[in-house]
Amino acid sequence: MFRPASRLAPIGVSEILKITGLATNLKREGKDIIVLGTGEPDFDTPDHVKDAAKRAMDAGATKYTALDGTPELKAAIRLKFMRDNGLDFGLDEITVSAGAKQVLFNAMAATLEAGDEVIIPTPYWVTYADIVLMMGGKPVLVPCRESNGFRLAAEDFVRAITPRTRWVMLNSPSNPSGAAYSEADYRPLLDVLMAHPHVWLMVDDIYEHIIYDSFRFATPAALEPSLRERSLTINGVSKAYAMTGWRIGYAGGPSALIRAMAIVQSQSTSCPSSISQAAAIAALDGPAEIVRERCCSFQARRDLVVAALNKIEGVTCRVPEGAFYTFAGCGGLIGRHTPDGQRICSDSDFAEYLLRSVGVAVVPGSAFGLAPYFRISYATSVSELEEACRRIALAARRLT
Repeated sequence: MFRPASRLAPIGVSEILKITGLATNLKREGKDIIVLGTGEPDFDTPDHVKDAAKRAMDAGATKYTALDGTPELKAAIRLKFMRDNGLDFGLDEITVSAGAKQVLFNAMAATLEAGDEVIIPTPYWVTYADIVLMMGGKPVLVPCRESNGFRLAAEDFVRAITPRTRWVMLNSPSNPSGAAYSEADYRPLLDVLMAHPHVWLMVDDIYEHIIYDSFRFATPAALEPSLRERSLTINGVSKAYAMTGWRIGYAGGPSALIRAMAIVQSQSTSCPSSISQAAAIAALDGPAEIVRERCCSFQARRDLVVAALNKIEGVTCRVPEGAFYTFAGCGGLIGRHTPDGQRICSDSDFAEYLLRSVGVAVVPGSAFGLAPYFRISYATSVSELEEACRRIALAARRLT
């Protein structure tokens, strides 16, 4: 009889995958389903990036590369950090992996001992906590109030720190809330970190270039150089350049940490795809106009969805600073009943009701550690978003 490893016991199939699976089955049955759970841009990879991959294949660049990134890609990443963030990393302080998720995995595998604690503000991308659990660590989930923009408050951060705290993980702009930290928002948190030298900082900047209005992106290691030797700054090409399937993530941090992460990678995937690395160079070195144009498109969709949701009785939706998600509150609908008499007791109930009654798949906030909310990914067509919002409004009106 098969016996799974005990480390998998606390980890289940994510709510996102469950909802996606249910939506897929309903589609197969011929139902008209709009899926608003996908965390990837609906744009294609830019042509100049695909052309670079073709040139690499034609040139025979199809062999193993250096373990954690080619020197050419690391050089492009170094220039990106300098140009966009004011950070100067040596090539030995940069790592490249098969996606930002592998960077996270490598970092946790390289640093966590059993019982080490990792502070994770909620709502959070569920992978953060699951990776910590797989490594024998303890996720310390700290709820972030909507009144504080779904951002970690310094007083809550201080209360969560113990002698066993190894890391704090920050994500800006955030999945699922779209909340982002300005320099002023980061400052109190950096002051807390400076007062607790045993706590390291892991920051996920993957949505860096998807920001709106007049918001100015900031990253902690650039704001407080004294934290540089205990910070890992993670990024990738998936979101800004619509390269989710190319699987290239990267990070900059202390060389000792980067070496330890390389050991983990050497015994898991080894090097990232050679072709994808060539494409990533073209993305990082190429024109930025297409990224800005697509960001403008996302902003228009954000405004459409936020406005539509805020017209629904019982639903409230904060305007996110970045990413391509809204995180709307549905507390005003909890306790109501569906037309067939079922009581809506939670955001999960509401999400299931939307899927089954009007064919709209959203992800409940409880899946991200904060209820009662639901996440919409607006990385889809305007026509689908308009129809989805119309259906959500209809479903809400039917509740009594």
